[in-house]
Amino acid sequence: MKQKILIAVFFIFLFYLLSYFYIRQTRTEVWEKDKNSYVIFPADKIYLYYFYRPLSYVDGTITGMRFHIGQH
Repeated sequence: MKQKILIAVFFIFLFYLLSYFYIRQTRTEVWEKDKNSYVIFPADKIYLYYFYRPLSYVDGTITGMRFHIGQH
């Protein structure tokens, strides 16, 4: 029983990581004004910004990536 719970938690966390990296790869833009890369979260789905916020803090610290809600 305990092993099944750990496996389920592992796969949920793996899905969370992979879905974050998918968003990061498909929604990255370079802003011409400052030449920095930004992950653009959709303004109409703001819950995605908050859902991925813990990973974006880590990502931003490690890689210097920046994050923005809606278009520049």
